[in-house]
Amino acid sequence: MRLSRARVQEFLADWLGLSLSTATINQCVHEAARALEPVVEQEILESVRNVELLPAPTRADETAWKEHGRVLWLWVFTCATATLFIVGRRTRAMVQHVLGEHFRNWLMSDGYGAYRDQDQRLRCFAHLLRKAHGLEESLDAQAQQFGRHVLDVLETVIAAVYDARGDPAQAEGLRARHAPLLNALLEACRALATDGVHQKTRALARELLNDWGTFWVVLDYPELPLTNNVAERALRHWVIARRIGMGTRTPQGTRAFALLASRIETCRKRGASPWSYIAEVVRQRRRGLPAPPLPMPAG
Repeated sequence: MRLSRARVQEFLADWLGLSLSTATINQCVHEAARALEPVVEQEILESVRNVELLPAPTRADETAWKEHGRVLWLWVFTCATATLFIVGRRTRAMVQHVLGEHFRNWLMSDGYGAYRDQDQRLRCFAHLLRKAHGLEESLDAQAQQFGRHVLDVLETVIAAVYDARGDPAQAEGLRARHAPLLNALLEACRALATDGVHQKTRALARELLNDWGTFWVVLDYPELPLTNNVAERALRHWVIARRIGMGTRTPQGTRAFALLASRIETCRKRGASPWSYIAEVVRQRRRGLPAPPLPMPAG
């Protein structure tokens, strides 16, 4: 709930009449994280790796995280039934560690190069739309023209995808019908990636070229998502928590945070109370018993 240990202490005293030191509260948090570790490592990680191919891919995103002043990255990998958080360096090794060697499902991500080793990858349209709008509003004529060109293509593709979802008969041959439109944009990107005068125009042209195939997968599979908003929303609460608490202070605290956040968000995604489940896990583990399985997804 984005509360410091001192605020948790105050709440327990004022509302429940419990007098606990901040050290005891911290120990309880770490105990809960240790109790949940097998659940996260086995059930949640496996759910993220083995998500069904369609229509909900695994989605990934990352944001900066501080551990006692050291800059790390908070990663999120989320699918229809589970969400995994992990803190570490911003490297390809982190992606490989989470997804494993045999991940063969769709991965929705932003343009960070660490994701490019994945064979079946989607790019988020929202990022491109924001950048294209920025160019369209630029004072540079070349940037305005290219921004408008990209927006026209994206808006046309998005409209075609929505039409195909409403009428599956329109999905047949969707990419072929839009090939001239895409080829024209491809040529514009090739020209501007090297000869563009405007820096952000060159950058967007290169970004499109680097991930060209990943943007248009939705023309082959219209049921796939167009944006990575699910992963971004999963990070939002914890980004606010980071700003309030300034991150974590020790590797143990960082690990506890990631384990608890994974469990909390997975329970919410499955329509279950995270607090009741965590309490039951701690109760069983104190008895020397294995942690109970995750609640099944609602519905």
